[in-house]
Amino acid sequence: MPPVVQKEPTGCGIAACAALAGLDYETVRTRAAALGIHASDRTLWSDTPHVRRLLRALEIDTDPNERPFTGWQDIPDRALLAIKWRLIDGVPFWHWVVFVREAGESVVLDSKAALKNNVRRDFGRMKPKWWIEIGPA
Repeated sequence: MPPVVQKEPTGCGIAACAALAGLDYETVRTRAAALGIHASDRTLWSDTPHVRRLLRALEIDTDPNERPFTGWQDIPDRALLAIKWRLIDGVPFWHWVVFVREAGESVVLDSKAALKNNVRRDFGRMKPKWWIEIGPA
């Protein structure tokens, strides 16, 4: 699964959905806009309903629960991760990334445009707070 780079500073949720769907950012941004979902909406990265609704529209199933991060080995083969989790004025915010385990190799697809490589293997540097399991492809 190739990574998708976000085209907007706050478009990590849209880019994560695009990567999971195997689509480009613009296509998924257009689909999101038709659902009333925009990268500029702070709830896209401070709550899960928008991303879940967008994934559902892309025919991708998600587990209804967020699971606390306990270790990389505990994450299923496909999951959305909340990293860079923080509170701002009492409201949680995070950066969405995609965890993928294929053929015995685990990677994180990080949509941040400033990265030299959007396929990350530096697991010790990332500090996930929780994850959402993604259904079968």
